[in-house]
Amino acid sequence: MTDASALPGRPRGEVLSGAATARAVNVLAPNPSAMTLDGTNTWLLSEPGSGLAVVVDPGPLDEGHLRRVIDTAERAGQRIALTLLTHGHADHAEGAARFAELTGTNVRALDPALRLGDEGLGAGDVIDIGGLELRVVPTPGHTSDSLCFHLPADAAVLTGDTVLGRGTTMVAHPDGRLGDYLDSLRRLRSLTVDDGVRTVLPGHGPVMDDAQGAVEFYLAHRAHRLAQVETAVESGHRTAPEVVAAVYADVDRSLWPAAELSVRAQLEYLRDHGLI
Repeated sequence: MTDASALPGRPRGEVLSGAATARAVNVLAPNPSAMTLDGTNTWLLSEPGSGLAVVVDPGPLDEGHLRRVIDTAERAGQRIALTLLTHGHADHAEGAARFAELTGTNVRALDPALRLGDEGLGAGDVIDIGGLELRVVPTPGHTSDSLCFHLPADAAVLTGDTVLGRGTTMVAHPDGRLGDYLDSLRRLRSLTVDDGVRTVLPGHGPVMDDAQGAVEFYLAHRAHRLAQVETAVESGHRTAPEVVAAVYADVDRSLWPAAELSVRAQLEYLRDHGLI
């Protein structure tokens, strides 16, 4: 068995509900699948000693899960004051409207269609709730509306689906674009180099304690896949399904539909750069 600490990003291993850092508690949603790994990580954030908390990604529309998030906050003597979304995919955002109803909170997101309340989220925004500081980091690519949240006091970043705790993510073409995604990974790498971010709090999978290693692995993986796709096209595989069958032959076929989205994004990138 491989030691998790030896894997890219140094994942902690088993995904559990509970404290991950001094300010971040995970409440794992009961929606495991090949795409969601162990389930969606719903993050409950608060400054130590504060009576206010922020929730990032309430997750699916599962009443039991939403109430567990609220119960977790109440057991810590906290009131949930704000709900944030990393992006609009249902496994992260479907429960947001019901969660807002249960907690009386606004929902802030980049996509206006997902917001409840007047305020959205954008580059340079800083959220301060009960002394907790979160900095908004735009990271389009997985989707056009993807955001990460920098938690400087814990030297951590909440990455949604931009970086997962295990494996790699997809570029959800045509909404997601590979060029944007590569720029977003470089932006996250800058956080690790320039701002001292060490910990990744992902939307799925285990917490990782080597943020720079995780992002470098993602960049290398993308470069490798892009080269494989280019080679497949040069070998005569012209359509996305043909490229998937050639490049992802060793991947579980249940993941091929997601792989095809990424391949379409890679083909678009290669065409735009005159490489095929």
